[in-house]
Amino acid sequence: MRILHTSDWHVGRTVRGRSRADEHRAVLAEIAGIAHERQVDLILVAGDQFDTGAPSAESESIVYRALLDLAATGAHVVVLAGNHDNPRRWAAVRPLLELGNVHLADRVMRPDHGGVLDLPTPSGEVARVALVPFLSQRSIVTGDQLMANDASQQSSTYADRARRIIAALTADFGSGETVDVVVGHLTVASGEPVLGGGERQAHTIFDYVVPPQAFPATAHYVALGHLHLPHRIPGPAPTWYCGSPLHLDFGEADRGAKQVLLVEAHPDTPAKVEGIDLRAGRRMRTLRGSVDQVLARGAELADDYVRVLLEESPRPGLADQVREALPQAVDVSVVRPQDEDGPTSHDVNFDAQDLRQSPLALFGEYLDEQGIEDPRLDKLFAELLEEATLAEDDPGGAAGGRVAP
Repeated sequence: MRILHTSDWHVGRTVRGRSRADEHRAVLAEIAGIAHERQVDLILVAGDQFDTGAPSAESESIVYRALLDLAATGAHVVVLAGNHDNPRRWAAVRPLLELGNVHLADRVMRPDHGGVLDLPTPSGEVARVALVPFLSQRSIVTGDQLMANDASQQSSTYADRARRIIAALTADFGSGETVDVVVGHLTVASGEPVLGGGERQAHTIFDYVVPPQAFPATAHYVALGHLHLPHRIPGPAPTWYCGSPLHLDFGEADRGAKQVLLVEAHPDTPAKVEGIDLRAGRRMRTLRGSVDQVLARGAELADDYVRVLLEESPRPGLADQVREALPQAVDVSVVRPQDEDGPTSHDVNFDAQDLRQSPLALFGEYLDEQGIEDPRLDKLFAELLEEATLAEDDPGGAAGGRVAP
């Protein structure tokens, strides 16, 4: 059985206000072409198809067209709601997508009510797929109650509840007759800083981390979405993030090509995982030096998005000079030379989008400055930040009943 693993499309994402719709069309068409060429049986799309819970009509058109193109290859297509997606929107279009052989999980369900799918393939093998869409702090309580028989014995921590849910969904793994797969949109513990791409920090720290031991050794493959760089998570089962198909942040620029993962698995043999590099989409690069040094490298940039860090004294018109010579420059800042001490950057645009630190990091700095040491405040702030994210993604005020922000 051949499985294609992709995630974190983030359709609707812009670079300093510049649309990336054409890039998304190109890279999603490339992924469909790979699925067709490699004759895959199962395609896993592990969440965050959209960049916002209120996508534009253009973004919806791109995503739905891509899903139908994937289904047209003859493979089963399994899609999760991620934390950037609106699960109620997914629920609304689910009946239509299912007509096109697209299986959609907008919320956690019991195994016998859609939480586990048994999907036959032309080879005669069956894929057993456990579905774990994004679990917010609120929805994980509901999900745990859905799976458990004795509510009085439920744990209060996010990780323990997630472990319960995954255990219930994978209870029938290991029969030797099916290829057993988990697909989830989760933050699974890893020793490397692989966040990247501007992912919401409130959904990747504190109680949102799930240990890799939550996935059973009987799983042939665990397909994850949420983090934007492809990498394997050490654990009892082969556990992989495939990453996003486009570079979404300048922090990803020097960390390798974007990929989809091709997995070959059989009921009685371990899975083999192959990374396939993606060619579509514009790359991101950072140039640092004086104005003359930066402009001298203009010929090597092609159509890359460029962040420019100028080792110059701030002066009026400096950013405009660079942008006129380098139309690809979307971010121009003045920084101190690398051998000097002190603050490292001054934004010549005074653009609020150029703040690099997350709200949680800024709040932590404020507490340090005030001499306040109370971890409860950090956790409370993270909860308030999630409330604000819900309000942002659901401006109509209906977010209170949602499964995931």
